[in-house]
Amino acid sequence: MYINDIHILIYVLVGVVGLLVGQFMDWCNKRLPEYKKILSKEFFTEYMRHFKLNYLLMIITAGMYLGLLYTFNISLDFFKYALLIPMLLSAFCIDLKLQIIPNRLTLTIFETGLLFTFLNVIMNIGTGITTITNSVLGMAVGGGIFFIITAVGGLIAGKEAMGFGDVKLMAALGLMIGWVNIIIVSVLSFLLAAIISIPILIIKRKNDYIPFGPFIVIATFIVIFTPYDLLLTILLKIFTLGMYQG
Repeated sequence: MYINDIHILIYVLVGVVGLLVGQFMDWCNKRLPEYKKILSKEFFTEYMRHFKLNYLLMIITAGMYLGLLYTFNISLDFFKYALLIPMLLSAFCIDLKLQIIPNRLTLTIFETGLLFTFLNVIMNIGTGITTITNSVLGMAVGGGIFFIITAVGGLIAGKEAMGFGDVKLMAALGLMIGWVNIIIVSVLSFLLAAIISIPILIIKRKNDYIPFGPFIVIATFIVIFTPYDLLLTILLKIFTLGMYQG
């Protein structure tokens, strides 16, 4: 039996890998905020001794892995996003809980972006310069937009509009997904923040800090799984109040 020209057994294998990766990210989410090593003997002496399945993280990761396989087949993009997704889920969980995005996590995303930029150049020699330009511009645009917002917010309000962890995350993501996609992620993340944060602040009726990282993560997932043309059309309809007819 085949689904989108891929044998169903490959889907089963990818789903199982997703479950395992999701559980491993539960361990990472405990270690990264404390700046402790991920690959250490404590995994067996501490974590496995009090082992508890994180069903939610496992199911979400497995579901996204299956979505990647269906969308990208077995390709370079599949492997790129298969590495990126668990790191983004980790950033989501840690920032939501502790309001920080660990530097080690952001640096790993950056390193992964460098690796896949290099692989893209090798596999597409004729478009190597375009690939490098797209990645470098993505890093500059992603980090630049959020750095300007942070700097201006600091000057106007006397405090950071958002953390520098968000700036570094956007720069690393820009390297991985390119300048066009990172602009869409920026727009979507602010749109999501406006839609979700305002009702929360109204209900709570106090000036609680709402981390921005989770909105960046959700926006990135939308960009990964939604066709570019469809996403662009939806955004144009939103910002033109439905007047766009393209």
